[in-house]
Amino acid sequence: MTRALIAVMALLMSATALAQVGSAAKDTGKATVEAAKAAGDEVKAAVSSEPDKSIDKAKAHVHKAKAKHHAHEAKEEIKDASH
Repeated sequence: MTRALIAVMALLMSATALAQVGSAAKDTGKATVEAAKAAGDEVKAAVSSEPDKSIDKAKAHVHKAKAKHHAHEAKEEIKDASH
């Protein structure tokens, strides 16, 4: 019985570790993509002849969309974790 309990504990610990590594890798990939998009936005703003107000509005829309996306993902992760 003790060996079975140890085996179950080891399986649970390894599954938890793999889940954490997977989400960390996914977050790192998202951060890289967002950094690339931000750099692209800065280049567009530097080259653009639009007034600063319209550039600021575009950045605000992007920020709002990202925040909404992250909030949705957080809700989904909480829902998945509770089940």
